[in-house]
Amino acid sequence: MSSSRAEAAPEAAPVSRILSVLGSPQVGGSLLVLLVILAAWEWGPGALGIPAFIVPPVSEVWSETVFQTVHGDLLRQTLDTTLLVVAGFLLGSALGAAIGYVLGMSRTAEVVLSPYLLALQIAPKVAFAPLFVLWFGYNFVPKLLVAVLIVFFPVLINVLGAVRAVEQAQIDLARSFKASRMQIFWKIEFPASMPALFAGLRIGATLAVIGVVVGEFVGGNTGLGYLLTFAQGQANTPAVFVAIIMLTLIGIALYLAVVWAEGRVLHYQTRRAVQGG
Repeated sequence: MSSSRAEAAPEAAPVSRILSVLGSPQVGGSLLVLLVILAAWEWGPGALGIPAFIVPPVSEVWSETVFQTVHGDLLRQTLDTTLLVVAGFLLGSALGAAIGYVLGMSRTAEVVLSPYLLALQIAPKVAFAPLFVLWFGYNFVPKLLVAVLIVFFPVLINVLGAVRAVEQAQIDLARSFKASRMQIFWKIEFPASMPALFAGLRIGATLAVIGVVVGEFVGGNTGLGYLLTFAQGQANTPAVFVAIIMLTLIGIALYLAVVWAEGRVLHYQTRRAVQGG
């Protein structure tokens, strides 16, 4: 009997934490703000004399969402965009982190490559989208590459700055104990860079959606960006709002996934430090 109670306790703990969070004043206040926004959206434009074809009420947007889901291909378009957002985020983050660590570990590599990386960042990413379409055609590759480019630089800068911020005294102490270069990286530099890495990942999670949508605007025939452009051409304002809301939900979901992973990886930090974002 005692063993069964001990096994049930860990299972009940997460449930109790979730219930406590849902019943907290912060969540209640957030839901109240949401209700106020929805009420203002539903009746505010009509009270101000704004036509529904400019700002449709939330009820029309909901009706359009149901119509696009049942009779259209909203779910497929959302899935296509979501897959590209996740893929672009993962590839851009991995590439940015890898190059950031290389530049952080080698001052020579930083001096040689930094001007070119800076030029790549300064160049507007929207300008690359038509070029990628000319190179790779009207498929998923241009959209993926734009997302990778946008996510790449914030992660790189955060990782590079964190590695460079490691105190030289720690490096010298490790070297005095005959630590190799890779041991210094794995034991000192890599753990020290984790908070900054996750900060860059948070930024990249929001930018990945922008990158994919830019690619879908320029050379896409699928995805929410294409749906948004198609609805705009038909002057279907509710459908435009539907696409915007779905894109926002994708970005929020990816951001929350990064926050969850950060809490799992950086569990040794204080609660305020992990959840401060």
